[in-house]
Amino acid sequence: MRVSVSWLREYVDLPADLPAEDLEQALVDLGIEVESIVDLRATVTGPLVVGEVREIEELTGFKKPIRYCRVDVGAANGTGELQEIVCGARNFAQGDRVVVILPGGVLPGGFAIGARKTYGHTSAGMICSAKELGLGDDHSGIIVLPEDTPARPGDDARPVVGLDDVVLELEITPDRGYALSVRGIARELGHALGVPFRDPALAPAPGGTAEPAYPVQVRDTVGCDRFAARMVRGIDPTAQTPGWMQQRLTVAGIRSISLPVDITNYVMLELGQPMHAFDADRITGPLVVRRAEPGEKLTTLDGVARTLATEDMVICDDTGPISLAAVMGGETSEVVGGTTNVLFEAAHWDPAMVGRTARRHKLFSEAAKRWERGVDPALPLVSLERAVRLLTAHGGGAVGAEILDLDHVRPMSPVILPADLPSRRIGVSYSAERVVALLEQVGCTVVRGADRLGEDPGEVGVAAGAGDVLTVTPPTWRPDLTDPADLVEEVVRLDGYDRIPSVLPTAPAGRGLTAEQRRHRAVARSLAERGYVEVLAHPFAATELADQLGLPADDPRRPAVRLANPLSEEEPVLRTTLLGPLLGILKRNLGRGQRDLALYEIGAVFHPRPGVGSPPAMGVDRRPTDAEFAAADAVVPHQPRHVAVVLAGDIEPAGWWGAGRAAGWADAVEAGRAVLAAADIPESLIEVRAAEHAPWHPGRCAALLVDGTVVGHAGELHPAVVATLELPKRTSAMELDLEALPPAPVRPAPTISGFPPALIDVALVLDESVPAAEVRNALVDGAGELLEGVRLFDVYASPQLGAGRRSLAYKLTFRAPDRTLTVEEAVAARDAAVAVAAERFGATLRGA
Repeated sequence: MRVSVSWLREYVDLPADLPAEDLEQALVDLGIEVESIVDLRATVTGPLVVGEVREIEELTGFKKPIRYCRVDVGAANGTGELQEIVCGARNFAQGDRVVVILPGGVLPGGFAIGARKTYGHTSAGMICSAKELGLGDDHSGIIVLPEDTPARPGDDARPVVGLDDVVLELEITPDRGYALSVRGIARELGHALGVPFRDPALAPAPGGTAEPAYPVQVRDTVGCDRFAARMVRGIDPTAQTPGWMQQRLTVAGIRSISLPVDITNYVMLELGQPMHAFDADRITGPLVVRRAEPGEKLTTLDGVARTLATEDMVICDDTGPISLAAVMGGETSEVVGGTTNVLFEAAHWDPAMVGRTARRHKLFSEAAKRWERGVDPALPLVSLERAVRLLTAHGGGAVGAEILDLDHVRPMSPVILPADLPSRRIGVSYSAERVVALLEQVGCTVVRGADRLGEDPGEVGVAAGAGDVLTVTPPTWRPDLTDPADLVEEVVRLDGYDRIPSVLPTAPAGRGLTAEQRRHRAVARSLAERGYVEVLAHPFAATELADQLGLPADDPRRPAVRLANPLSEEEPVLRTTLLGPLLGILKRNLGRGQRDLALYEIGAVFHPRPGVGSPPAMGVDRRPTDAEFAAADAVVPHQPRHVAVVLAGDIEPAGWWGAGRAAGWADAVEAGRAVLAAADIPESLIEVRAAEHAPWHPGRCAALLVDGTVVGHAGELHPAVVATLELPKRTSAMELDLEALPPAPVRPAPTISGFPPALIDVALVLDESVPAAEVRNALVDGAGELLEGVRLFDVYASPQLGAGRRSLAYKLTFRAPDRTLTVEEAVAARDAAVAVAAERFGATLRGA
């Protein structure tokens, strides 16, 4: 939020000589992040003056419209003659007064202004926009000064546009919605500096009347618990927004539109109450406030036609929705150039509803930004009074005597606070009197003594004999104060975070890594050593991911946990497989020019527990009971830890050393083997078997088994999945459940033999459908104890072997621990191994 110090001074008595550093520190001490404090007087140097446009010549023959202007800048240019300036903006006319920077001036960012030849004319200076002066983000046109501006051509323009002020740019946290207003920031500075604060919301405002300003029906009092409106008739449609208001809006980054609309924005910035101005003559019939119906559409003020959701709140007339409530108005009822009758609306909306609507439609308006953080429900009538007085003062017209106020706001709930709780939680001594004074400074109503609500003090963390118990009713502008912990935070914040001592806790003796932690690190290290790059994906997924991956209807990965408040409506559920987010990262890197990718992730997936309800409501004022813990834990989804890899492009690059090799299904299978080896799973327990499992290609998918249990799958992705996700052909992947692996067995120390090995190669011819891993197991079973190792080193197929046949060549290593093997012993062991392979698969020695 951007706000000028001069505006703040209207409501808080800031010292005249207050340094910017002290102002910043005061806000930081209260927990408000200060992005910047800018003294606007120093941002623009050199001659910045008011100019009056005398002549405009439209230049043609260029790619964009260009205007050659002659501007009266008085004696500021030293000659009194008209200044020649070339300008591309078109939002001004002859006779308008504008802001001109003359040669020698320097704009923010070090942009120096001089005289130069351009578009066939000499341009000596620049007619400035708000963005060029650093006053805001509006660059759609230059600043046109209001007609009532008292400055004459040649006068210094800094006071006219607010460049003689100091601007605060603040980052407001989501729980401090009241601080998104001049009223809120002024109150905070009053607390910080101990100076008087005048609350503009205490201005007198008439209440609702029996006759409404306009007939309105609120059908959903949860989404809208207060709706107020007032009418102003007969305004001057040509009335201009006063210069001082335009200036403050510009500093805040809001573009001036028209007098009624500018007033709603001004009141929003001043009081924190978002408002809306309707053209009363463009409304048909009474207004109805309700939830949107399925399929309803509304074209909002930004010109976008939006399809509404049933959770959205809308304001309707007889023609249908005319406003997306609390977010943005509609085109059909907006104030236009000929508007004479204005209906001002000020309401109070459900913050959760507004936040979801804004994210759903990607429409983060200034109003929505305030509503989702919480707005004071006591403001509507005060805001309406402020708005109608401003409109009649500057636009004429008459205020209707009728006032609509449909009020269903619930009173603020009292919070029971042990007076010593801040001291116990923070470690700083706060007397009961100090706690009461600080909470009253916030605006709370505090009653000391026995609990007048009749609640059990033990249920709110009050020990027997603990002392005073405070009943604290938060003010209406602080909906975030709902628990004792919130009040403790306010006490600490106002008393000063700097008073809290820094005490490091004593670190307990460590027990080292658990077996699971060691296994996860070993798996990560193994994949990284093989060239895979670790990524960390968000655990969120789209609802259509299961369809994109081609998962069957009964696949256990289809049911997903839906988030109550997702970061994005496009990814509202928790992932049930690592492959979805991981393939999204693969696609993003491919789009950025990477072609050869091998990525891996180790993370949790989330499977909902069937038949569970909602978690129990638990506060923060006490420790949950064992029963509450058990009930909450029963709702938590099962979260096994998986590891997954994805590959695309070349796994071995080509170069002067020879041809490269594209990554394929075998590399994904090998990654699974590497994971199992790193997890200390004995090779005798590992089995790789052909399988059909989505989202893999049915003919290029392998199941990874440990001791007969499937723990994962690997292979090439299904062509339909690759096409749907727009991935390269033959993209391969592996996913494995680390928690499904048995504990690593205790391995005996290896026996190292000093005797030489006997190396024998065997090439077996057999049916190509027989997996190489099963052949290897047969060789191991037949060779006996003398076999030290077996490795597949060649796969060969040719017409000479026969159709559907192939040759698998293995290197067998034999060794005895106590002697050198004879040729006869090694050959006998080889023959025994081949015999088992022949018995199981009909294998024959190649060339035999």
